[in-house]
Amino acid sequence: MKLIFTLVLSFTMFSIPVIFDFTTSANLSNWRIVDDGVMGGRSNGDFSLTETGHGKFSGVISLENNGGFSSVRYNFKELSVSKYSKICIRLKGDGKKYQFRLKHKTNQYYSYTLPFKTSGEWETVEIELNKMYPSFRGRKLDMPNFSEDSIEEIVFLFGNKKEESFQLLLDKIELK
Repeated sequence: MKLIFTLVLSFTMFSIPVIFDFTTSANLSNWRIVDDGVMGGRSNGDFSLTETGHGKFSGVISLENNGGFSSVRYNFKELSVSKYSKICIRLKGDGKKYQFRLKHKTNQYYSYTLPFKTSGEWETVEIELNKMYPSFRGRKLDMPNFSEDSIEEIVFLFGNKKEESFQLLLDKIELK
């Protein structure tokens, strides 16, 4: 009986789909920064691995030329989310508010968005998929919340309508 329990527990532990697990040897080639420079702004974001193997999204926001945001995006092969209700993110923020965004298809013009506030400590932020609302260029769209069965992109966005620096450390992103 103990063996069966151990096998079931092991299968359950390994069946949780990990979207990304940051380690000292993680490949960041599918992560990219998109700043407000695409619209003439002057904000400057960066994404790198720390010596301890965490993803580090950091930078400085500028409001010059109607700027005000920086984002880091991760594109991947279609991932089924039909059996899951949440995305759990192990992170350490700077006490500031961020947005988590995702796209069902990478080429769709809008994202599904949900803001979250960081505590300044290591924590697990749970993003309920069905609470993510569609938005485009910061405006909520008159469409239903996320109800798709797959995703192809996730995004962390920082922009709180003021000039400031930011830093978000990422450890693991998984479905639950």
